[in-house]
Amino acid sequence: MSGGTGMSGGPGGIGARRAARRDEAVRAAVEQGLLGPGTSIVGLLDVTGIRESAAALRAAFEAVTAPGTPVLHAFAVKASPLVPVVRLLHEEGIGAEVASPGELALARAAGVPPERTVLDSPAKTPDELREALTLGVAVNADNPQELERVDALMAEGTSASPLGIRVNPQIGGGSIEALSTATATSKFGVALRDEGAREWVVRAYLDRPWLTRLHAHTGSQGIPLSLMAEGVAETYALAEEINERAGRRQVDTLDIGGGLPVNFASDETTPTFADYARVLREAVPGLFDGRYGLVTEFGRSLLAEHGAVVARVEYAKSAGGRPVAVTHAGVQVATRTVYAPGAWPLRIAAYDGKGLPKQGPDVVQDVAGPACFAGDLLAVGRALPRLEQGDYAAALDTGAYYFAHHYAYNSLARPAVHGFAGRAGGGVAFATVREAQTVDEIVAEAGGEHAAALTDLAGRGGSAGS
Repeated sequence: MSGGTGMSGGPGGIGARRAARRDEAVRAAVEQGLLGPGTSIVGLLDVTGIRESAAALRAAFEAVTAPGTPVLHAFAVKASPLVPVVRLLHEEGIGAEVASPGELALARAAGVPPERTVLDSPAKTPDELREALTLGVAVNADNPQELERVDALMAEGTSASPLGIRVNPQIGGGSIEALSTATATSKFGVALRDEGAREWVVRAYLDRPWLTRLHAHTGSQGIPLSLMAEGVAETYALAEEINERAGRRQVDTLDIGGGLPVNFASDETTPTFADYARVLREAVPGLFDGRYGLVTEFGRSLLAEHGAVVARVEYAKSAGGRPVAVTHAGVQVATRTVYAPGAWPLRIAAYDGKGLPKQGPDVVQDVAGPACFAGDLLAVGRALPRLEQGDYAAALDTGAYYFAHHYAYNSLARPAVHGFAGRAGGGVAFATVREAQTVDEIVAEAGGEHAAALTDLAGRGGSAGS
């Protein structure tokens, strides 16, 4: 590392610097006691990397957008529902896209103002809609029935909320079906190619002058840039049609969603936000000429590469001649990877007991988690320096949708999450994002205060046959 810049300096490209910061953070976490025999798993977030991603997103769209065009980049809170993360991104100029009362509460706790917040969900209740309209949060109605609810609320009084409709351009899916939101039968939005649907959307706008936004989201991981751009182009064409028939610029803002895929194969970022902005500029040039404000809703691509789950190797054993490292990171923190390893493979980095990158020849081995089922595996047949008892295995690129989405298999505790950044004079500073869950908290969440509820009910005369 170069002097005076802490962990953000050093030779090499962005990926190499990111890897160097991670290695230094793991070593520091061991030295400072954040990892060890008594703390066997932790989530680490690279604050410098997150700031760099936010800056790259803003710069990518500024480079292709006409000066003065209003652009709101709204972080998809579902990617990391942690208040300090949302607050950090807010201070880096990123708003919030929320999809539940809980996520809206997190965004408000982080200090994100209503005018920089967007509510998207396919199942909004009347109370959720009323809260959003009262606060002035932007709302994208998902379907005709929801729009009827918005109609009723708008009839009660005016709202500062920008309002729009989410549409599904039905252009097809990517390599991960569960994350493809623009298929023919997707549950999201108004399916534009269904009979009569496009005309219904146009009429909905013509009948409601307060509908000024149009939203579509093609998908997430596994969606190629060309398909993402096609979805945006379809949305843009619909906005143009609505405005032409209205005889004015009624739709003034296009919410193009997020979904930029993440490279889970290396430390290099590909595709980049700049790559996507260029593809969009080529496919939909009118999107950036200043006629429309823009909203984006990126999540995974802002955070994934800046997080790691680091777990202690509790035991090193062998089965069938293959080494197996049994760690404390498994299905509870990497649920998607364990249940769908083909779609969600994770890179594993090996560290020794001092937190230094493990040296030695690669050995084909399995990296297992702590849960009591055979499939709880982070990696199978992976070539790594051989992990021994007391070493550490780091699941990389887990800054989004991993340690912030705990799966309480075997009542395994949620790990602590710490952000890290380089000190100006050298070394690593940590800040607690979330405390580790305690055993008492696990008992409380499992109904510990109501331990006798069912036996008391039976004692009051309840029975299976009554």
